[in-house]
Parts: sequence; structure tokens; C-alpha cells
Amino acid sequence: MGQKLKTIIAIALPVQVILVKWIGSYPDFVENYYSNGIYPRISQFLRTLFGWIPFSIGDLFYTVLVILAVRYLYRHWKTIIKKPLLFLKEIVVVLSIAYFAFHLLWGMNYYRQPITWKLGIEKEYTKEQLVSFTSYLIKKSNEYQTEITGDTIDLVKIPYSKKEIFKKTEEGYSKLKNSYPDFEYKRPSLKSSIYSLPLTYMGYGGYLNPFSNEAQVNGITPPYRLPTVSGHEVGHQLGYSAEDATNFIGFLVTSQNDNPYFKYAAYSHALAYCLSDLSRVDEVKFKEILPQLNPGVKKNYKEVSEFWEQYENPLEPVFKSIFNTFLKVNNQEEGIKSYNSVVGLLISYHQHHTF
Repeated sequence: MGQKLKTIIAIALPVQVILVKWIGSYPDFVENYYSNGIYPRISQFLRTLFGWIPFSIGDLFYTVLVILAVRYLYRHWKTIIKKPLLFLKEIVVVLSIAYFAFHLLWGMNYYRQPITWKLGIEKEYTKEQLVSFTSYLIKKSNEYQTEITGDTIDLVKIPYSKKEIFKKTEEGYSKLKNSYPDFEYKRPSLKSSIYSLPLTYMGYGGYLNPFSNEAQVNGITPPYRLPTVSGHEVGHQLGYSAEDATNFIGFLVTSQNDNPYFKYAAYSHALAYCLSDLSRVDEVKFKEILPQLNPGVKKNYKEVSEFWEQYENPLEPVFKSIFNTFLKVNNQEEGIKSYNSVVGLLISYHQHHTF
């Protein structure tokens, strides 16, 4: 690539940023022409291209990029020292290309209409609604835990492999599309990440690779968590970028699955968010309501908590901070706190639909 072309691409970066923000200020336009226009075609093409491959092409793509970057630094370190501005230009060129590819292939979904607009629900709720809904989720979680284990004491153990969980997630979306055609999941591409261990150290349950449109699940997390994580990541594939929206979609598809293990995973996971919220707004009520929870459900919570505790490290808050900034830059004002905003969506949806 010649220096003239590199200069043009580098100059294009700030132009792209301005253009994305300008287009993003028209969410109706993004919703109609990107999220429901060109994006479904792009995503289905990428999933057709890579979905049949049993391992993550996106993870390999990142690996190759890192190797090439290290190789470049090793071979050109003398030039970099002599001509640092030229090296800076190379970095800007790479960023410009990545920025363009990211927003074309997936990133413009950050600027679409929120899921509250799509489903006619709200995020706001009262403390009374939170208490009532939390009690309901405790009841449902207890019911499925008892149905599965035969008592109130034992934790639930998912008896399926990762592939079986992924397949059942796909089946759940096939059922969900009957009520919500927009959630139809064509050309599945749901995989366990090659880098599940690094993801765990960073504190992530999964991610969507925007360049290959593969839904990547952290394959070493407790199986009990995999149904909702899988549903969440597929929600990103369908073009929903906001974390509260994909948490909600993950709950919806998992709770509507006919499988009792999936229903338990959905209700107990939603309950964890509600209990966390309740402990924040009314600790007295939280302590009053917590004993209603079956010991077996609490053991599943402990299982997940102990799993993450063993991977705690000083860098995890750094990765979380970076992701928090990334979300805020991409039109998610709440940042990483948006995960917890699913509580309002669940309560509002429950007001209109029984689940």
C-alpha cells in the first residue's frame, strides 16, 4: 500500500467518526436502513461463511493479527525509532480500516432504536414492583429447582454438552420467532471461544465477534450459566447491541424453551439481577425475602460466584473499565451498568405478558 493511499485512509478516520455520529443521531434511519436493511444480509452471509466451521474463525483472525503486529514491530523497530510519526501514521491507518469494518459489519446497531421502542415496554419501575417481581421469580426458580432435583437442597446440574446447549438455544429461537418474527435466527453460528480462559480472567461470559459474526461463549463457565449466555450472544448477532436488551432477549428465549433446565437457568439468572437491585434499594426487604429461596438455588449462585472468584486478578478491573468506556463511546450512556438495566425491561414486560 502506497504512502499516498495510507494518507487518505488515515485522514478518513476523523471523517468516519463524524459521519457515524451524524448518522447515529437518526435512530429511525439506522433502524430501517441498517439494522433491518443491510445488516441482516451481512450477518447471514458471514454466518453462512463461518458458521459451519466447528471452531472460532474470529478468534484465529485475532491471533493472526497479533502475530503480524509482533512480527512488524520486530522487523521494523529501527525504523520506528527513527521515524515515529510514520509509525503513528501506520497505526492510524489500521484504526481507520478497523473502524470502518466494525461499523459496517455490526457496530451501527449501537445507534438503532432501543428494544423498549420495539416491544413497547419501559425501563422505569417502582420498589413495590421490584419486590413483587422478585417474589415471583423466587417462586418460579424454586419450582423448577424442585422439579429437576426432586428436593429443595441439591443444586441443579445441567446434563448437556456445550453443543447440546447451543442446539437447544437455536431451538428456543425457532420457537420465539413465532411470537417475535424479528428474533428469527437464520444460519446459526454459536461457538465456544478458543480463548475461554483469557475471557474468564477478564471477567467475560462471552462476546460477539463483529468481523466474523460468530457468537462466542466462554466455554469453561459453569454449564448452569451457558443457556442464558448463549441466548444473550445470539441476541447480539440479531443486531441488538445494548447489553440490557441482549440480557432481556437471553432471558426471553431461554425461559420460553420447553426444557426445564433452560427455564430454571432463565428464571434464576433473572432473579440474581433482581436480588442485586433489591439489596441496593432496600437492604431490609432483601434480607427479609432471601430466606424464601431454596438452598439448592443458593448453591447454584455459590457455584457461579466461586468460579469467578478463583480467576480474580488485578487486571480484571482494567478490562472492565476499558469495556465500560467502549460502551459509553458507542452510545451506551450507562456503560457496563447497562447489564443491570434488564430488571426494568423484565418487570415492564411481565406487566404485559405472563411468563
